[in-house]
Formats: sequence, structure tokens, C-alpha cells
Amino acid sequence: MSMTEELTSWSWEQKCQKAVEALGTNGFTAVYCQSPATARQYILDAAADATTVGFGGSMTITDLEVQQTLADQDKEILNHSNPGLSRDQKMEVMRRQLTCDLFLSGSNALTMRGELINIDATGNRVAAMFFGPKMVIVVVGRNKLVDGTPQEAIQRVKQWATPPNAKRLSFNTPCAKTGFCSNCNSPDRLCRVTTIIDRKPRFTDLRVVVVNADLGL
Repeated sequence: MSMTEELTSWSWEQKCQKAVEALGTNGFTAVYCQSPATARQYILDAAADATTVGFGGSMTITDLEVQQTLADQDKEILNHSNPGLSRDQKMEVMRRQLTCDLFLSGSNALTMRGELINIDATGNRVAAMFFGPKMVIVVVGRNKLVDGTPQEAIQRVKQWATPPNAKRLSFNTPCAKTGFCSNCNSPDRLCRVTTIIDRKPRFTDLRVVVVNADLGL
């Protein structure tokens, strides 16, 4: 590792640790992971007693490559993004994610004040994040940290996350073509459900893993 890389990693570590501290103040169980490999192992350890594991369609979780490992452990995988599912089958999987043993998701943004900011098209992901599953693990890469208000974090999502996600999902929106949010009224609009989780939900075992690496969009 070069001196530049070492100092950059150190600087990001301080920011990640500060975010973890803020999350703890807000009642969340929050942990810092130096690498994606450490975060991956945290998930596998937490999943030891889980029978059903839901996936919220997160590129961050995809980056950690845990699904196949969990499937090989005879966990029932609830992933509505699996190929070959009809719309009705996808809807059924989404509903079952709300009552799974472990739900895995990323977050579109995390403020340095310890607030999780997310924007959904359907709302199934954010719904499962704050109520239903026995345990929820939200993994946040350092690229999702926002040193500002929830409103500024929402702008981060619309500027940097929604356009590439719309393109990834082949949605027919202006941002999928231009790369810029135009606050559209397209039938395929992704930005339909915006949530701010500023304190740990009362009855949800919600854990936030902050990783010193760029993960997801």
C-alpha cells in the first residue's frame, strides 16, 4: 500500500468510526469493518441460526457475495431479483422477506449524524428494514457517508445512486438516459418512497455495518 493509499484509508476510517459512534448514540447496534471480507464474515456469523434469509436487491450485499455461501448452508434464500421469477412470484418473495429470520440490505446514504436515508420504487426493501424480520443487517460502504442533513443525503441519492440504478434495472426514466435526476413523472420513476431512519426502530434488531471500502452505488 502506498503512502497515499494508507493515508486515504486512515482518513476514511476516522469518518466511518464517527458514523458508527453516531449510530450508537441513536440506539443502533453499529460496527466498523476495515474491509469487505470482514463485513462478509460478520454477516455469515450473524446468519448462523437463520433459516430464511431475505435480500433487498442491494448492490452492496451483492458485492459481498454471501448469497451462494448461505444457500450452501441450506438457508432458504428469499431474493426477488433471482432470474426466472414471474411478477406474482416476485411479489410473494417480497412479502415473505417481511417475516424472514435475517434481512440483508444496503443503504442509499448514511449521514454522519447516524441517519439512514433510502429511496425505493416499491417500498418492500425499506419496509423490511424497519419492521418484520427477526434481524436486519444494513451494510454501508464509505462512499455512502454524507456529512450533512437528511435532505442533502436525499440529493446524494438522486444524483449518484438513482440514475445508475435505473439504468441497471432497465427502467425507462430520463435519468437512465442522461445520468441526471429531472424529478420526473415517468411511470417507471424509482423515487417513490423516501425514508429516514433516525433512531433504531423499537422492536427491530437492526444492525448497521460501516465498511472502509466503496460498496454499491
